[in-house]
Order: sequence, then structure tokens, then C-alpha cells
Amino acid sequence: MSGVLERTLGILELLTRHGEGLELAAIADSLNMPRSAAHRLLTDLTRCGYVRQVRDHGDYILTTKLVSMGLTFLSNTGIVDVAQPLLDQLALVSGELVRLSVIDGDRLTWVARAQGARQGLRYDPDMGSDARLSCSSSGWAWLSCLSDDEALALVARQGLGSPSDYGPQAPASLQTVLSAVQETRRQGFSVTEETYTAGLNAMAAPIRLQGQAPLGVISIAGPSVRFTRERMHSLSEALLNTAAQMAAASGASPFLSKSAARALAASGIPPIYAP
Repeated sequence: MSGVLERTLGILELLTRHGEGLELAAIADSLNMPRSAAHRLLTDLTRCGYVRQVRDHGDYILTTKLVSMGLTFLSNTGIVDVAQPLLDQLALVSGELVRLSVIDGDRLTWVARAQGARQGLRYDPDMGSDARLSCSSSGWAWLSCLSDDEALALVARQGLGSPSDYGPQAPASLQTVLSAVQETRRQGFSVTEETYTAGLNAMAAPIRLQGQAPLGVISIAGPSVRFTRERMHSLSEALLNTAAQMAAASGASPFLSKSAARALAASGIPPIYAP
């Protein structure tokens, strides 16, 4: 890495993957920069409140400032205001984890969730991470809204998620991904079985108005022992209903205003169908 901005962002992105913190030498070596340069940037980031040093062993870790900025942004767009009640309702109907991801350029990022499982096995990943398009149900749902060429280009740019890093059933070729995307397009929602995580099944549907580009994706995920293919198909109407309600509330804008949340409450949109 060369430029100051590129190096600074590199440090922030590296530390997001290491919640336990990293020492100066590890940061510099990982980013291929001189330790003196890494120290100067870490000093500036510490002064500005984005990084702090754990005095016991000298490691650097992120503060919550970046998280706070992201949450403030999402709050001001109003997306969670509209989405959260619908996520909560679908989680109650399904009894599983329900997540909302939004599309930003060529990335699909999880930004909100609701947990329907009250006991037993639960799947609860961290928010703010990007979906691996080639092997996640959310990725397949988004790709199904694109042409085959556009979908393959996005997957090729991000790279395939190999079975050794993701689920044992993760697609190992672009052709396999394309076949899954075409099936998703045909039925209107995706179904994955242990493609993203071992022991996890999921389904997802795009959020979009007729004839327009998708705004995001809503998904349901749960342990494969109970969230079977049959169970997923039984929830398809509820999932599609929720996606339609979110699209109706969003209008044509990819960022939902707080007034849209009030409009949803007064719109008379039918409640989620419970199978």
C-alpha cells in the first residue's frame, strides 16, 4: 500500500477483522508498509477516536466510533424504521433469524435483523458484513435480478466462496452458481442448503418495485436440522409478502425516509401471511 488514505483505510479494514486487536508489527507486515508509517497513522487514528491501544500488551483495536457513524447513517436514512417491524413479524412467523441486506454498488451488506428462535439452536452472525454472492441465499436473490452476464461478472469480481471457507455445498464453479441463480429467478426466491455455513440453510427474496432495480434482500436462516427444504418452501409466501411490503414502503428510493415509515403504518398493506 502506498497512499496515506489507502493505508489508513487498510488499517481500519484490517482491524475490523481482528476484534481482539493487533500489535504494530502485525499491522505493518499485513499491509506491507513500514512500521514507522503504520505508527504515524495509528497515532492519528487514536487521536481522532477511531482506534485505541490496549495498554496491557500494546495491541491496537477499533473503538465503537465507526459503528456509531454507520448506525447514525442508517437511522437518518430511515431504512431500519421501516424494516424492523416487518423483520420482527417475519421472525415471529418463521421462528428463525431474519435479516435485511442493502445493495451498495457491487456489495450486499447485512444491516438489520430479528431473531425468531427463542430456544435451541440459533444462528446469529454479526451485522455489517458483506454477503458472499456465490454461496449465500441473499447473494443468489440479488443476482437473480440481473442478467446472467451481469451476475457472473459480479461473482467473478468478488470471487467464489470455496467449500473449505464456507459451507460444504458451496458452488465450486461459475456454472453451478449460474444454475442456482436461474432457478432462483424462476421461483422468485432462493433456497440454499449448507452453501454458506455448515449446518445452516437459508432462503431469500429481493426487495424491488416492478420493473426497477432491487433495493436490497430479505432472508431467513436457520439450522438445517429444523429449517428443512420443506419448511423453507412453506414460508415462501410469507417471505415474498414481506419483501413486497418493504418495496412498497420504500418507493423508488434506495434510502427510506422516516416519513415512509409513517406512510407504511397508514397504507393498509396486508399483514404477513402466516402459513
